Amino acid sequence: MNLQNKLIIITGASSGIGLACAHECAKRGANLVLAARQYVKICEIANSLQSQYGIKALAVQTDVASETDCEQLIKQSMYTFGKIDVLINNAGISMRALFASLDLDVLRKVMDINFWGTVYCTKYALPHLLESKGTLVAVSSIAGFKGLPGRTGYSASKFAINGFLESLRIENLKTGLNVMLACPGFTASNIRNVALNSQAQSQGESSMDEDKMMTATQVAAIILDGVQHHKRQLIITGQGKLTVFMQKFFPSLLDKLVYNHFKKEKDPLIT
Repeated sequence: MNLQNKLIIITGASSGIGLACAHECAKRGANLVLAARQYVKICEIANSLQSQYGIKALAVQTDVASETDCEQLIKQSMYTFGKIDVLINNAGISMRALFASLDLDVLRKVMDINFWGTVYCTKYALPHLLESKGTLVAVSSIAGFKGLPGRTGYSASKFAINGFLESLRIENLKTGLNVMLACPGFTASNIRNVALNSQAQSQGESSMDEDKMMTATQVAAIILDGVQHHKRQLIITGQGKLTVFMQKFFPSLLDKLVYNHFKKEKDPLIT
């Protein structure tokens, strides 16, 4: 797929992988609809991308946990551009708390944003994606293949997204719709800074060394290459590929390795 003049919707476009995807799409000549809760910020981003790359960009204030917001996002996209070629379901939130001590609102909020946000946007965009024979993308995680300690809600939401997209892919084998699951490993972004603690409040700082992680810009380039080449699944980092392999063939050993890895976090939850 040549992205020149295609219309791409990106949720969670105000920061991290979503913002990096917006820049990468604009570089490749795509027109954009940027969705996020921070309306002023995405308006500034949209204006900047239009000036820098000569593309068209629309900012739509969207809380993906709201079905009504997601429906309006798709309606405004169609009203402005008349088509949808790619939907990148990127909006997401993480959490960091042991299940035994957390408030269940943590899991509800994570599932509402990560899983239901993907479902809502996909539901309303699907007829238009089928018409354009376009591409549906969900930015999932290696946590959707391997449960991570202190991330029960996050892993559950990503496992749910993986199953949702796999089912949709099979339902649409004959329709011309491409369904792509993108699974980054640890990526340097603000997702850990705003991750929810046990009381469903932002924890405020990352618990990991961000300097050693793949950048959001690198991840975005891989995702857009995948869109252009109609990939079905991207396991983006070497560590992620090893994790998926070991989960299939050596799950007990991987449990121990994951446990030992998370023991090394700043202020670890497990010891």
